[in-house]
Amino acid sequence: MNEEAKPMGKVYLVGAGPGDPGLITLKGIQCIQQADVILYDYLASEELLRYAAPGAEIIYVGKQASNFQTDQKIINQKMIEGARSGKIVTRLKGGDPFVFGRGGEEAEVLAEAGIPFEIVPGVTSAIAVPAYAGIPVTHRSYSSMVTILTGHESSHKSEFQIDWSLLAREGQTLVILMGLRNLPYIVKQLLEYGKPPQTPVALIEWGTVAEQKVAIGNLQNIVEKAVEQNFKPPTTIIIGEVVQLHKKLNWFGKT
Repeated sequence: MNEEAKPMGKVYLVGAGPGDPGLITLKGIQCIQQADVILYDYLASEELLRYAAPGAEIIYVGKQASNFQTDQKIINQKMIEGARSGKIVTRLKGGDPFVFGRGGEEAEVLAEAGIPFEIVPGVTSAIAVPAYAGIPVTHRSYSSMVTILTGHESSHKSEFQIDWSLLAREGQTLVILMGLRNLPYIVKQLLEYGKPPQTPVALIEWGTVAEQKVAIGNLQNIVEKAVEQNFKPPTTIIIGEVVQLHKKLNWFGKT
């Protein structure tokens, strides 16, 4: 007789938050606790793994811009295989899964394979990292609009598909994720489309954790500051008048 088929498992795509382990949601913790398999990213705090159940299989599948350690196809395969064998799989992703986290792509793969899944939103670094540097992305006196964009577009695109003329307009905040390597290009485009050279800019490396490093400048000098201060990924870029509030509202690390 054939063995009785195992019931289908499930995959949870969980946002781990921007780095500070205290910023994960309660539901995110619950997904870690009940998981048989945990696939965690480079930017997901390893401190969160202490919530894992004894015997849970914990697999690092991190990626870095200059060092792709785990192919996306392998990650997809592990999620599908785990669920098909009846396991609960928690895919732990930095920030929010649907904000430049490839969560949409992974959800598509699961849907096409007929795998049950849930999305557990996380605190996105696009909002939390500026906040930990005392920079509100909106403020009635400075900015009524915030635009979040990636500074590292898909390799399938031949060039940036961004309307820089719109981004150069006043009265808005730009938050750029994964953009450090393209900072000279980003600055050049904004200046060419009329953004004032004195527009404030902040660079925040490893935001929300003890290693957080901040540099404040403007479009005219921020590239030089990034080189002088040896900024490295992950660095969030904030451009706009709200950056002026950093000096007044900077609270992180103070006692």
